[in-house]
Amino acid sequence: MTARKRYWLMKSEPDAFSIDDLQRVGQEPWNGVRNYQARNFMRDGMKVGDGVLFYHSNTKVPGIVGTATVATEAYPDDTQFDPKSDYYDPKAAREEPRWLLVDVAFERKLRDTISLDEIKLHADALGEGFPLIARGNRLSILPVTAAQWKLLLSLEKH
Repeated sequence: MTARKRYWLMKSEPDAFSIDDLQRVGQEPWNGVRNYQARNFMRDGMKVGDGVLFYHSNTKVPGIVGTATVATEAYPDDTQFDPKSDYYDPKAAREEPRWLLVDVAFERKLRDTISLDEIKLHADALGEGFPLIARGNRLSILPVTAAQWKLLLSLEKH
């Protein structure tokens, strides 16, 4: 019996790492996550082959810009051990790493961004408390149900 495929929305600022960057490199470690709940999603929830909605945040038109897949199980994020890194954590130890990451593999770039404004128009269909549009939610990784995945991708202009 195979495990059920799961789906995720992962946010990145395009100035830091964009869908074009992922397309160019093919696969990349999703490093720098410094939120325990997001880390736990990677550690406990993500499996190789899970679907990823790639979301550009902190940009003129935030929204879903592509899809990817989880390419590895979670493993220690080396940036936590590097004093020169913006993501250095002096309390992290190699014997007991605090922060994990998964590698993400490019799947496809959407023809047009599915904007946050467009997503908000479908709040009722996405269900109460859909984390992306819930007030105060700042997580960079969010779980998405199979039905939400299908609905969100159906908003892509053809």
